[in-house]
Formats: sequence, C-alpha cells, structure tokens
Amino acid sequence: MSQTLIDDVTCALSKVIDPELHRSITELGMVESVEVQGSKAILHILLTISGCPMRDRLERDIRSAVSSVGAITEIDLTFGAMNEEQRSNVKKLMRGGRDKEIQFADPSSLTRVIGIASGKGGVGKSSITVNLAVAAARKGLKVGILDADVYGHSVPRLMGVLGQRPTSIDQFFIPVERFGVKIVSMEMFKPERSDPIAYRGPLLHRVLEQLLSDAYWGDLDLLLLDLPPGTGDIAISLGQLLPASEILVVTTPQVAAAEVAERAGRIAHQLKQHILGVVENMSDIACPKCGEPISIFGSGGGDETAARLSTLVGSDINLLAKIPFDGELREGGDNGEPITLAKPDAPASKAIDELLAKLLQRPRSLVGVPLTLHT
Repeated sequence: MSQTLIDDVTCALSKVIDPELHRSITELGMVESVEVQGSKAILHILLTISGCPMRDRLERDIRSAVSSVGAITEIDLTFGAMNEEQRSNVKKLMRGGRDKEIQFADPSSLTRVIGIASGKGGVGKSSITVNLAVAAARKGLKVGILDADVYGHSVPRLMGVLGQRPTSIDQFFIPVERFGVKIVSMEMFKPERSDPIAYRGPLLHRVLEQLLSDAYWGDLDLLLLDLPPGTGDIAISLGQLLPASEILVVTTPQVAAAEVAERAGRIAHQLKQHILGVVENMSDIACPKCGEPISIFGSGGGDETAARLSTLVGSDINLLAKIPFDGELREGGDNGEPITLAKPDAPASKAIDELLAKLLQRPRSLVGVPLTLHT
C-alpha cells in the first residue's frame, strides 16, 4: 500500500510545473525524495538555487497537487538546493542535451529573428520594438526581446520591469517575463542602474553572444532585437552571430533623416542580412478640430529611406508602416504599459498591428529547412 501511495504522490508531483523553466519538477530532478508514513507524505524538494524567488509558488503548487491524492491528509515538505552537478544536469536538459550555443543560429531554428535598427537615436526604435512584441504575444505567439542597445538600454522601463533581475543558475539564466514576452537586457546585470557601460568592440561582441546563448529562451516564434543606433560593433556582431536575422529600419518623417537611416540598412546589406522594410515613426496626426493631417516632424522621410534602400539592394524595399505621433505612446513607455496593450484602439496601436501582420507574412519559404521533431 505504501509503495502504491508513493507512486501516486510521485505522479501528482510530475504535474507540478516549474514556473520559470516550464518543465515538470520531476523531469528537472527537483524531487529528491518521497516517503509515505500512514496518511502523511514526506517530501524533500531541491530548488535550482538557494533563495529561489519562486519557492512560495512552488510550495503552493506542490501542496495542492499532493493534496489531490485521496489517502494523503498531511504533507511534510522541506526544501534544499541543488549541487553543481545537479544544476549542470538541469542546464543540459534545458538545452536539449546540447553544449552551450546560440539556438537561433542553428539552421533548423524556426524562430524569426528581427533586428530593429535606426541610423540615429531618438526615432522611437525601442517603443516600436516593445509594442510589436506585446502585439505579437497578444496574438498567441511566443515572443522574446533582447535589448541589444548596450549603452542606451531602455526596454526594461518600457516593459515595466525596472529593477527585476533574471534567475541565474550558474552561467545560465531565465529571462524576465512580462505581458507574455521574455526580456533580456544588460541593465538587469549591472550592480546599479546608474552604472555606465564602457565596453569596447571585442567585449561588446562577447556580451551579445552571452546574452543570446546563456539565456533559456525556450521555443520562440519571434525574437526582436532592439539594436543600438548607427552602424557600430553590435550591428556587425549581430550579422556574424545570427546571419539569418532580418532587419527592420526605423526612421522619422523628416527627409533629412533618410540619409542617416539608410546607413542602418547599408550595413545590414553588407552583412547579407535581409531588409524587411522601413517604418516611419512620428508620422502625421489628425487635427483634433478639423481632421486635417498635421506634419509635426515633416513628411517624406519614410518614402525617401525606402527609395534609397531599394536602389542600394536592387529590389523593392517597402515603407511598411507609418506610426502616427501619439503622446500616449510616450506615456505608455514612461509607465511601462505599451500602448498596444493599454489602448489597443488608438491609431498608433492599429498601425503597429498592421505592421505586425505584414511582418508575419514570412517572405521566404521553409522548403529545404530541416525541421527538428521532439517526441
């Protein structure tokens, strides 16, 4: 009878999912021992790290699961921490038995990797990144954001995760998650938010590589990279580390901005990355009184950028969207509530939804790409 109860309790525990790793605690090796004495279950559970922030939730889930075993009326639950070998086994399991690598660089990866680029700062590149991510997550896609703007990282504020840090298992970490989007940023690893980043080329390459390979991203449909403005080391490293990545160029309506924005597309073209198109941010808004368009930041910049890139590439590069200037888009960024979530009916939200729909139309066929099947 005791062994039957132990099997029933173990079966119940197999249904408890780690809230960060999204795997069964039995599969992860977190259940060290299960004993039954009469109607009392005695459990010892190993946390991946001591002081695990999800301990209280795990305890609730474990007690709830084991309580469903009818013959159990009392639960004695204690926690410990995994040793180095056990943590290593968890990391190996999460990586599918593979050594440390960038999963998105594998030719069999089905994750769309899109870099959001601009020629200069201040064009709203980060706002477009987070709103695209949230809009995609609302449609049921599995989405991640890598804040690759090492010097000017702003994604944590825009996504409302300031001060949050990933759970680390040695050199392996779990991205912070909000609004159904997994988020990684250099800000999360600084001792203090105000600390400056003063890295040079080779170290920047290494940082980007680590943020991509040391994070447990899981199976993503879409990974958006908020790139730093310009054509520096990170842009070059992205092309080297993720050669199949695609680029979306963001500019403003000012015609003078087109020449600057073209440079972001030019470096992508030199690295043989596919340029998806151009987004014009801060476009015309309707006058609240007469309804006539108001061009606060000029007009024609998006069309000019698309024309310049079309000439460069030798094929049509389209202006995919014009995102109207909206003060609520800025307010949502300051408050950590993206406008596509807070006000889905706003003109800017609708424009971003239309942009997402165009991006999700995969421009290239999957014919010839080996598909990895997990059974």
